[in-house]
Amino acid sequence: MLKSTPRRAMGAGTWCYLALALLALSLASAIEPALAHGIGGKDAAFVAATKEADILPFMYLGAKHMFTGYDHLLFLLGVIFFLYRMRDIAIYVTLFSIGHSITLLAGVLMEINVSAYLIDAIIGLSVVYKAFDNLNGFKTVFGVQPNNKLAVAGFGLIHGFGLATKLQALNLNENGLVTNMIGFNIGVELGQIFALSIILALMVLWRKTSSFNRLAAATNVLIMTAGFMLMEYQLAGYFLGFPVI
Repeated sequence: MLKSTPRRAMGAGTWCYLALALLALSLASAIEPALAHGIGGKDAAFVAATKEADILPFMYLGAKHMFTGYDHLLFLLGVIFFLYRMRDIAIYVTLFSIGHSITLLAGVLMEINVSAYLIDAIIGLSVVYKAFDNLNGFKTVFGVQPNNKLAVAGFGLIHGFGLATKLQALNLNENGLVTNMIGFNIGVELGQIFALSIILALMVLWRKTSSFNRLAAATNVLIMTAGFMLMEYQLAGYFLGFPVI
């Protein structure tokens, strides 16, 4: 009996690690599917056909977009990776949410046009930033520690522009636009809460095992690699004219 408990704990830790690592490796192994979280197909057709306020479907679209937004989720994974108190998690996620809500709504409603390639490249940089910070890179390499709350809020603004560029690529009707964008933003928040709850549950289970300390650094290296790949792909698209996805 005394020997079976460590084996179960190790097995649980391994599964949690594999589930989290798969999130990072999904970008490294298949960059296009991982990035393909824009609004297309039937969803794009629905948006184009919308002639008035229709808040519930836009809430669904927002939740779906965030839940399949691997770049956003990788950044959030990096943000909460070493946060153990729910209060701290709530503060950082709130700062991120405020940031992306501001620029999502402002980008669409005020028609602020920015390059989707460059915005998504900076989003990739945000993933690299947080993984590098989790590896204690700033203190080790530069001898300084940036203010992570300001960084998360600032990158939240960039992530919001990333969401806005996906919507700006569609034929949005002016009638009911404000209501629909509010609905979309609410959906984004709901999708974020749902996805983050799954990630956090896995993190809590994994931290209880001995494999967490052994594999935490390797996981952040994977996250940082995925961020670099996001940056490379989007910058290549910007300079070489790949289609936006």
